[in-house]
Amino acid sequence: MLWRKSMLDAHGGIKALASEIAEDAAATKLVRSLGLKVHLVASPFEQPLGTRSFREIWARQCRWARLRRVTFPHFFVPEILAGLVPPLLLSVLAAVVAGHSVLAMAGFVVSVAYLPELVLVYRKNWYISRWSLLAMITRDALLPIIWVRSWLAGSAHWRGNRMLIGSHESRLETSALVSTT
Repeated sequence: MLWRKSMLDAHGGIKALASEIAEDAAATKLVRSLGLKVHLVASPFEQPLGTRSFREIWARQCRWARLRRVTFPHFFVPEILAGLVPPLLLSVLAAVVAGHSVLAMAGFVVSVAYLPELVLVYRKNWYISRWSLLAMITRDALLPIIWVRSWLAGSAHWRGNRMLIGSHESRLETSALVSTT
């Protein structure tokens, strides 16, 4: 996040970023409340996160989903329609009703969904492996589960700290913090 310090100071300072559990959400809302626009970088940059276990990836995605649900609920609600599952289910249903091959329809939808993404990854010279397609399919299969889970779970752990992420209030549970002095 880059902005003028004087603008932040004039509107609550660094404490204004504590108005949301996620400081980037608070920053976005602050900038928008001032009638300004948030601009994103033109192209993503490498984030060397290192190797992660499935459990770590799952926890991260679930935590982010909960944060999006609480901080931007009007954008989060339609996320259930993201990924391959909704169009695949609808196309399979249409194939059954029309008496067409379910397998052919599913293959077509999968191709239309993943070929452009694979081409983009290749053309942008992003990391791709023989497991990339399977990872994309797994991601999209898990999206509805993560979405539903974000409505049911109210806490998450991040860097050893328990975060309570509710519908109306979100906070870092300070009793779990350990003093380093």
